[in-house]
Amino acid sequence: MAQRLNLVVSRNFSTLTSLSSTRKLAENVSSKPKTASGSEITADHLLYTPEHFALKESLKKIIDQDINPYVDQWEAEGIFPAHKVFKLLGNAGFLGVNKPVEYGGLGLDFSYSIAVSEELGNIRCGGIPMAIGVQTDMATPALARFGSTELKKEFLLPSIMGDKVACLGVSEVGAGSDVATIKTNAVREGDEYVVNGGKMWTTNGTQADWMCLLANTSDGPSHKNKSLICLPMNSPGVHIARKIDKMGMRSSDTAEVFFDDVRVPCKNLIGQEGMGFTYQMLQFQEERLWACGNILTMMDNIIQETIQYTRQRKIFKMPVLYHQSVHFRLAELETEIELLRSLLHRSTALYIKGNDVTKLASMAKLKAGRLSREVGDSCLQYWGGMGFTSDVLVSRFYRDARLLSIGGGADEVMLSIICKYMDTLPKK
Repeated sequence: MAQRLNLVVSRNFSTLTSLSSTRKLAENVSSKPKTASGSEITADHLLYTPEHFALKESLKKIIDQDINPYVDQWEAEGIFPAHKVFKLLGNAGFLGVNKPVEYGGLGLDFSYSIAVSEELGNIRCGGIPMAIGVQTDMATPALARFGSTELKKEFLLPSIMGDKVACLGVSEVGAGSDVATIKTNAVREGDEYVVNGGKMWTTNGTQADWMCLLANTSDGPSHKNKSLICLPMNSPGVHIARKIDKMGMRSSDTAEVFFDDVRVPCKNLIGQEGMGFTYQMLQFQEERLWACGNILTMMDNIIQETIQYTRQRKIFKMPVLYHQSVHFRLAELETEIELLRSLLHRSTALYIKGNDVTKLASMAKLKAGRLSREVGDSCLQYWGGMGFTSDVLVSRFYRDARLLSIGGGADEVMLSIICKYMDTLPKK
């Protein structure tokens, strides 16, 4: 397969036991790695090696050939073929970049996942990258880190290979950012859990084969009574109530799911019972950094397309771009984007060395959500009436990016986390 990543030739994962072997294989992809964004410098990058750029270049080919040509169609239909797209990415090795080699992953560090998230930002919508991110960095990190061998073979391996689509079941109708207040219960009966309740805002929910479910498994304290469970979506009692009609992220299916006496084997428990809240908080850190990387490339593209359009569009006998208020504002936004990129790469560098980056990841997520709203609003304004149509990328970005300040922990939650680390929260 021409698009198969040369890093994993013939999927002989056993050869990928050291970075040096990765380097040799990566050189086959591109002798002169090119950057995915003009703002990046391949040589002497503070975080990325030539192997990172080779990885991005390979992914870019798939995006250009097999995804972007169909984005408009999938946006109009309100759904994209997740199994087809994920299988394509799985065959090329992109669904398990930092996952264990023995379960189909590439065995690389998390910086490679961030490189992938940045490159996925070149998909011309927000919904498909988000769906991929759920598969790679939201529903599977805890399974990869804490799951049993049997569980990884059943759920992780096929997810990495693109044979199964995963979703994450955390948010509920009355519990979004406040994860501790979820009501879904999994009561142990013999060697099974009996699950009752429901989940809301479930990305990939109508197409998923399994869910990484957070549920209450005891009546103890709210931070110690939750567990993560691999729940097959074809289990009796699982009901997809509806596909939610959203303002943005149109091509990504989002479901409301109900559980009515759903029986799941106790062996489907990820790690230890009662540790689900802690595991989920760890998953959130990777999710937030991943989301930041993804939106950075999208913002880069919006800025560049706005520059191109405003250079051609004239008002008062001169290009819109040449008005000082316009090019000054674009310069301000570009500066903010580069500062955010530096924060992301610093956070990632610390994370792969084993540091707790909760504070920095929360800052990056907060800034990414707010900056993307500024970029979308400012750039759309410079497109004038065209920006208010569905014919241009900036209007889609304006709608899609609004979710970032809500999903995965609202801005206000990020601020609370930052304040906790600053020791400025009111004492109880």
